[in-house]
Amino acid sequence: MSAFRSLFAASMVALASGHMLMNTPQPYGTPALVNGPLHADGSNFPCQLTAGGSFSAGGASNTYPLGSEQELKFTGQAVHGGGSCQVSITYDSNPSASSTWKVIRSIEGGCPAQGQTGNMGDDANAADPYTYNFTVPDNIPTGSVTLAWTWFNKIGNREMYMNCAPVTLTGTSGSKSNFDSLPDMFVANVGNGCGTVDSTDLLFPNPGKDVVSMNGATSAFSTPTGTGCQAAGAAPTAGGSGSGSGSGSGSGSGSGSGSGSGSGSGSGSGSGSGSGSGSGSGTTAAAAGSTSAAAAAGGVFVTVATSGAAAGGSAATTSPAAAKSGASTTTTSATSTTTLPAAAGGAAGGASSAAAPASSAASSGSSTTSSTSTGSAEAAGSACSPDGTWNCLGNSYQQCASGVWSVVMPLAQGTTCKGSQGSSIDIVSGRKSRRVALRFRA
Repeated sequence: MSAFRSLFAASMVALASGHMLMNTPQPYGTPALVNGPLHADGSNFPCQLTAGGSFSAGGASNTYPLGSEQELKFTGQAVHGGGSCQVSITYDSNPSASSTWKVIRSIEGGCPAQGQTGNMGDDANAADPYTYNFTVPDNIPTGSVTLAWTWFNKIGNREMYMNCAPVTLTGTSGSKSNFDSLPDMFVANVGNGCGTVDSTDLLFPNPGKDVVSMNGATSAFSTPTGTGCQAAGAAPTAGGSGSGSGSGSGSGSGSGSGSGSGSGSGSGSGSGSGSGSGSGSGTTAAAAGSTSAAAAAGGVFVTVATSGAAAGGSAATTSPAAAKSGASTTTTSATSTTTLPAAAGGAAGGASSAAAPASSAASSGSSTTSSTSTGSAEAAGSACSPDGTWNCLGNSYQQCASGVWSVVMPLAQGTTCKGSQGSSIDIVSGRKSRRVALRFRA
């Protein structure tokens, strides 16, 4: 391989091809297991099921007693820096896009591999040395279920991976209400108006009680972006309740305030504060999408309408500890309904600090663009078309994937690019120049 091709390959590591497969539990025989992501338009969601297809065990057999601990194993080396995964189940025997999936385990960072800055190799048949486990809830109904492993890769195109397996749950059957109270499976990057941020580990809006953070080679975490994302907070049935004595009243900037004595309950969105005499305890569930919100568990992602805010905004990344302790992540934006991810900061260094909007970076002299003949950075997460379009920024670049711009990603040392946006990108190494017109898939 020429020196140029070696340098280019290094700079494109985030877009390299190759993927992972779940081997434990044993996946369905049909639909055929594919180690690629779900389609960007969601047409093969769930479980890579194509139109007119159906589910068949094909010899796969997985029997799990309620309350038992089970293993999750993978095949392949294209781990894309790890990422975040969930294990979910549905009682539908032939799952469809309208099936109800409930999460029984969330892994934030370090899945399906830990401590990786890219891929572990290129052997699609190699066993993944990293194994994981999950506990089957002991209070849900027994019977036949479909188990899903979903993965949101840390590095590369913004995609969702999903492998499914038939499972029989045995033991003393529990209540359906216990299953219903589990959090919904997170879905993104499949044309549903929700996306994830490149070069960061995803913090699930609603990971549930069984959640672990394993991190990776970097400690950059981010909540999802977009108006179509799952609401943050507790399980769907969670609300607010409390009891006490005395009397008092309170008010705030959103619903969820109340007054009274004895006992009471309530739920709502927004944030509020109040004062009054009396004592008591209680919780109020806050829904995502409000323009102002108090700190909430689970890494709540909030947009704040700010006068004169630059279009494009920025996203703050936070550590899992901060998110779980109730620290809120606030993002400024020109509107209260659109939240965009960080631009240059997360991609170039993998740092957990918030990156400024592209326009701010340029005015402060910290832009990664090194040539006046190149284009200007687009707001990461903003809409773009068609997929595969390149945006040259001198010694860095962006690419349109799944209908949104990626974060700014650096080229390999000693290489630059020429031009601006287009279906190809001119990579310059020393005195040589080569045009690349390839569509890389993560």
